[in-house]
Amino acid sequence: MLTVNKLLPQGQGLAPVILKRAHTVELDWDVRQKSRFDATDSAGRQLGIFLSRGTAVRGGDVLVAEDGSLIRVTAKPQPVLVITPCADHGNAFDLTRAAYHLGNRHVQIELQPDHLKIEPDHVLADMLRAMHLTVVEAHTTFEPEGGAYSAGGGHGHHDHGHEGHAHSHDHDHHDHAAPATPARGKPIGVAVKAAAAPHVHGPGCNHGHDH
Repeated sequence: MLTVNKLLPQGQGLAPVILKRAHTVELDWDVRQKSRFDATDSAGRQLGIFLSRGTAVRGGDVLVAEDGSLIRVTAKPQPVLVITPCADHGNAFDLTRAAYHLGNRHVQIELQPDHLKIEPDHVLADMLRAMHLTVVEAHTTFEPEGGAYSAGGGHGHHDHGHEGHAHSHDHDHHDHAAPATPARGKPIGVAVKAAAAPHVHGPGCNHGHDH
């Protein structure tokens, strides 16, 4: 068995021609989220992967074996649930709400501008449909976001190269003094928000419930 103990995120520093020549290994997320596992590459070699604890392997990453050979990782398609806003009267904010509720349940989520992906779960699917979202089963790659403090910067499938970049939060706070009292005798304007229109279900919502 060939030991692998080094990972190059997205093949950083390697020329495209070298990446093209590298052997490949196809792994689903259940395997790639582990730092230690066995696999077989495209050349039929048995690999023993031993990475730093907490390291997740992403599609496009390159593994370096003890003999110096390179193995390019590809994300293996797997069953997922694809979540999108209702086609008839949904909006992008619905995805924000969905991500919030899923995050509260510590669900791993792949975030995309127009959809979310999670691993199959019929209870979560029912919850999302009750929130007026469309949920469909699919067989595709899954690259969930990493945690804020996970190894590799926690950017999930987005590699922004922020190693060593720290933000200082010791800035001065603004003085949030209460606004001055208006002059006596002058009216005070109060904004009044109109009541929201009732929710009407369309045929594209793929859900229904009693009101």
